[in-house]
Amino acid sequence: MKTIRATSGPFAERPHFEPAEMDRTCVDELRKAGFYPTDPEPIRIDRFIEKRFGIAHDYESLPPGVLGYTKFSKNGVESIVISRSLAEENSDVARRRERATLAHEAGHGLLHAYLFAVETPAVSLFGAENCSGSQILCREVTDQQSAVRAKPSWSEYQANRMIGGLLLPRGLVTKALQSYLISAGQLGERTIDPARRSDAERHVSTTFDVNPIVARIRLDDMFTPEKGGQMLL
Repeated sequence: MKTIRATSGPFAERPHFEPAEMDRTCVDELRKAGFYPTDPEPIRIDRFIEKRFGIAHDYESLPPGVLGYTKFSKNGVESIVISRSLAEENSDVARRRERATLAHEAGHGLLHAYLFAVETPAVSLFGAENCSGSQILCREVTDQQSAVRAKPSWSEYQANRMIGGLLLPRGLVTKALQSYLISAGQLGERTIDPARRSDAERHVSTTFDVNPIVARIRLDDMFTPEKGGQMLL
């Protein structure tokens, strides 16, 4: 981790993590907690949170568009709360969205808890619309155009990036995709067969119990389409 001098906000510096560093952090934390499986399967993110932070997540009725929040104290993560509407919807899509929200909040806990241990922010660390005191809200983007227009804060980008690292660990995803990979390029890099990319996304979605958009984002990160599907290390 590096720190960058902040030009605004309550802290003099903010953390900067390279994507590979965040992936390593996720794998290390899953292994230490005993929740990194031998073979590709859904990550037990709720049990990981219980083991890693010593809490069980709660449900509350939250305002529209708010999926969950994490509350910090100087001792670390105090609570993680998920919107009760996700549990009450009783659908595969909602269950998977809840899993992604838990991973997002766990990402905040893994990367940002130390900031609250150093000092309590006098103003919002994550933007007035996302934070009230020590509570960091996870808001839902309701359509693709909003997602394109949105400029997430550094903290939200980092927590979103941790969803892939926690629910779709790179090594397990690669193992799950063996039958979809081909050799390409002069060095024979292993890539996703372009003709089977949609099938690969569906396979990852089902294997790891995540919504298709989460699988697609992770595979685009690992096997960038613009680079011919070359896997990034």
